[in-house]
Amino acid sequence: MDDELEEDDALEHEAETSIDDVYDVECPYCGALNEITIDASGGASQSYVEDCQVCCRPWEVEVTIDDAGRVSIELTGEA
Repeated sequence: MDDELEEDDALEHEAETSIDDVYDVECPYCGALNEITIDASGGASQSYVEDCQVCCRPWEVEVTIDDAGRVSIELTGEA
């Protein structure tokens, strides 16, 4: 894990978004960085399952976009 990133930084991101913004997130299983695309037109609250691009294990992606356009992304491993 990159020493410059706090553990929470890999799981939660805040930024202004436009349609189809790309974010780097860390797999909750293997720790590999993955790129995911957030489509703001999908609504202010989004939830879906995506597989790690390295270890192929699924994780749940929870996305919230506030009124100011800030994006919060949380990843959780499936049980």
